[in-house]
Amino acid sequence: MDRFSWSNGLLEINETLVIQQRGVRLYDGDDKAKLDLGVTLLSTHRLIWRDIKNHECCIAMPLSQIIFFEEQAAGIGKSAKIVIHLHPVPANKEPGPYQYSKYSYIKLSFKEHGQIEFYRRLTEEMTKKRWENTPVSQPIPTGTGSQAGKTRAVGIVGIERKIEEKRKETDKNISEAFEDLSKLMVKAKEMVELSRSIANKIKDKQGDITEDETIRFKAYLLSMGIANPVTRETHGSGTHYHLQLAKQLGDMLQAPLELLSPEDLVNACKMFESLKLPLRLRVFDSGVMVVQLQSHSEEEMIASALDNVSEKGSLTAEEFAKLLGLSVLLSKERLLLAEKMGHLCRDDSVEGLRFYPNLF
Repeated sequence: MDRFSWSNGLLEINETLVIQQRGVRLYDGDDKAKLDLGVTLLSTHRLIWRDIKNHECCIAMPLSQIIFFEEQAAGIGKSAKIVIHLHPVPANKEPGPYQYSKYSYIKLSFKEHGQIEFYRRLTEEMTKKRWENTPVSQPIPTGTGSQAGKTRAVGIVGIERKIEEKRKETDKNISEAFEDLSKLMVKAKEMVELSRSIANKIKDKQGDITEDETIRFKAYLLSMGIANPVTRETHGSGTHYHLQLAKQLGDMLQAPLELLSPEDLVNACKMFESLKLPLRLRVFDSGVMVVQLQSHSEEEMIASALDNVSEKGSLTAEEFAKLLGLSVLLSKERLLLAEKMGHLCRDDSVEGLRFYPNLF
C-alpha cells in the first residue's frame, strides 16, 4: 500500500479511463487496508481508488509499478480478488496513506463482482503499456493537508486544453478524409477518361495495334466495366442520368469506376421495370431492398423456405442462410414472407427467432 499516493482523482492530459468498478476493498498484502469500500478506476496510466462515502479520500498508483498480477478465486464467505505484485517504492514517490508496508503486493477484493472484466482490461493495458507512449502532464503541487500532499491535476485550463486538442485532431481527421475522397474521385475520373481515350483509339484502329491486341484489350476493358461508363458529365443529371444508369446496371449489374451515391443507385434500380429490363428492385415489408431477376417469383421463394424448414424441422435465419448461400438479412426476409403467407410460424425466445412449419 505504500506505493499509493494521495490524488484528486482527476484524469490528466493524455490519460484515458478504461474501466471502473464499485464495491472494491483494498488489502495491504494479506491485511485489510485502513480504508472503507470504494470505487476502483483503471486508466491508461494509473490504478485509482476513491472512497465511496468520502470522495476527498482518493489514492492512485502508476501502472508502471506493477510487476505481475493474478486472480484469487472466491471462497465461502470470501470475495474474488486480484493480487497485484509491485516493484519497490520509488525514491521520488509522493506522500500517501501508508509511509511503509512490509508487503510487496496488494489485493483488490471485489464485493460486487466485476473482477473478470476488470482483470481482462488490466491485462490489456499492461500488455499495451500505453503510458510509455503517451506520457501525462507533469505533477502540479496543489492543496494542503495530510491527504492533499502533492497531487497531480490539470484543472480547468488543462481540461480546456485537452478538449481543444481533441477538436483540432478531429478537424484534421475530417479534412484528411475529405482530401482522400477528393483524390479518389479525381483518380476515378482520370481512369474513366483514359479508358474512353483508349477505347476510341481501338475503335478507330489508330497506331500500331494488331487485331489480336484489339480483341484482347476490348475484352479487358469490358471485363472491368469501363469501356463506356455512364457519368453525370456525359449524361447530365436527374431522370435522364438515372435512366442511362439503369440500362447499364441491367447489362452488367455493377457500377463502373465512376463513384455512385446510394441515392443514385436506388433511383436507377427503380427504373428497371419502366425500361423493361430483366431485373427488378424488390422492397420487403421491413424496408430491405434487393435487386432480383424478373423471373424470380414470390411463390418460389415461399416454397423454398417451406421445403427447407419442413426438412430440418425448424430453422433460424442464420441456418437458412448457410443452406442457400445467401446473406442472413435476405434469408430472414424470405422466412418472414413465408410466415406472412401462413406457411410458417415462429418461436421468438431468448435463444433467438426460430421458424417452424405451420401445421394449423
